[in-house]
Amino acid sequence: MGEGCAAALPANAFNWIAIWRRNYLAWKKVALASIVGSLADPMIYLFGLGLGLGIIVGRVDGTTYVAFLAGGMVATSAMTSATFETIYAAFTRMHAQRTWEAMLYTQMTLGDIILGELAWAASKAFLAGTGIIIVATVLGYATWPSVLYVLPVIMLTGFAFASLAMVVTALAPSYEYFIFYQTLVLTPMLFLCGAVFPITQLPQTFQQVAQFLPLAHAIDLIRPAMLGRPAGSMGLHIGALCIYAILPFFLSAALLRRRLMS
Repeated sequence: MGEGCAAALPANAFNWIAIWRRNYLAWKKVALASIVGSLADPMIYLFGLGLGLGIIVGRVDGTTYVAFLAGGMVATSAMTSATFETIYAAFTRMHAQRTWEAMLYTQMTLGDIILGELAWAASKAFLAGTGIIIVATVLGYATWPSVLYVLPVIMLTGFAFASLAMVVTALAPSYEYFIFYQTLVLTPMLFLCGAVFPITQLPQTFQQVAQFLPLAHAIDLIRPAMLGRPAGSMGLHIGALCIYAILPFFLSAALLRRRLMS
């Protein structure tokens, strides 16, 4: 029992780097296509909704609608990039390619593998979110240099959503089940958390639900920094994202140990 629990946790503070590096070396071969794919969806939202609806909507929360939308798209990009890397790429390495099984015959523990996968997914989220920030800053929709405070938040957001997605990966029997997570969790979160319009426009019940969702906490940290405004309740938002990053990690480790090692 004790050995099984230990195998589901990282062996030390550095083994995960080998997993991260392995994924990076594989990703380098398709880096350009991967980056373009990660940026395409949020950029379409940013310019399609921002410029299209922006003419009709006007100013939102004291700024242009495009600038308001940019913060939401940075957080959304981090969410989707980290999630898709985990539920598709990591699931493929675990289930179809059985790469994880080969790694478990080395000095790596299951915890090392999971942590390395989460760190890699967070890194891809960082790239995707940073790409949106660069475009928004160049076009004048974000404030320099306060936008630099957004960068660690993107990384934390990516790690939190990767950790949540790893639980889904641990439970899903096949790829077809991921569509339920996308349509029933990610898509509603996009509209409930203030990414495309202020949460205050929602009914009170939905506003209360949004307070417990990780995307809302990410947006409440990212958008003020991009607009050069102080963020309220920073400790609360950072703490909530940390909880979403840590607790699902241990849950996914337990689920994956039962799936792969029992």
